[in-house]
Amino acid sequence: MTDKGIFDDVFPQNKQIGGDHYKDMAIQPFEFISKNELTYFQGNVIKYVCRYKQKNGIQDLEKIIHYCELEIKKLKDDN
Repeated sequence: MTDKGIFDDVFPQNKQIGGDHYKDMAIQPFEFISKNELTYFQGNVIKYVCRYKQKNGIQDLEKIIHYCELEIKKLKDDN
């Protein structure tokens, strides 16, 4: 029998370290973030929106707010 993780080193996008809260998603957050060239703060909003129900609930929702506030500050500072 073949080990299910045999290709993890070749296809790192197929493994997740620390939990399985992204495993069943049709589009992985890292793929969406990368293909849409999102900033660090925007990417974290996507990541926490995708996982809050399966992982840390309210704490992740608070992180979404925090990263939105950081993105707003960055935009204001850039202008």
